[in-house]
Amino acid sequence: MAPKKKAKKAAKRRPAKKKAAKRRPAKKKAAKRRPAKKKAAKRRPAKKKVAKKKKRVVKKKATKKKKVAKKKATKKKKVAKKKVAKKPKKKAAKKKVKRKPNPAFMKPMTPDAALAGVVGSAPLPRTQITKKLWAYIKRNDLQDRQNRRMINADDKLRSVFNGKTQVSMFEMTKLVNRHIS
Repeated sequence: MAPKKKAKKAAKRRPAKKKAAKRRPAKKKAAKRRPAKKKAAKRRPAKKKVAKKKKRVVKKKATKKKKVAKKKATKKKKVAKKKVAKKPKKKAAKKKVKRKPNPAFMKPMTPDAALAGVVGSAPLPRTQITKKLWAYIKRNDLQDRQNRRMINADDKLRSVFNGKTQVSMFEMTKLVNRHIS
C-alpha cells in the first residue's frame, strides 16, 4: 500500500480528539409550590354531603342523556351520508361518433355466376353481399330449426357451398369469398 493510504487508515483507527465545549450553567427551574391544604377546622354536616351526591347523580344522568342524544344524531347523519353516497352519479352521455368503414370492405366486388343467382350480378361491397345473402336465407327460411348456426342449402346455395347441403354460418363466409372477384 502507498504510504498515504496507510496514514489515512491509521487516522481512521485513532479516536478523534474532542474539543472541550463550553458548558453553560444549568438554569434552575423555579419550583412551583402549592400551598399546603389546610385541614378544615369544622366538619360539614352530613346532610349537605348527601344533597351534593344527589346533585352529582342527577348531573351524570343528564350528561348521559345528552351523550346518547348526540350519538343518535351522529348515526342519523352517517346514515344520511351513506344514502347520498350510494346514489350513482350520472355520467354525461358520450357523443356517438360514426365509425369510418374500412376501405377494403367498401371496394365493389363482382360476384360470379353461382353467387349472382342469389345476390345479383351488380358489383357490390362485401358488406352488402353478406346482407343480401342473409336476407335470402331468412326469406326462404334456410336456417336449421334446432341449431340456428347451421344453414340448409337450397338449389341456388348448394352451388355456392360447393355441393354441401348444410354449412355453418362461419364456414359460409369462407365459401362465399371464393365466389367474389
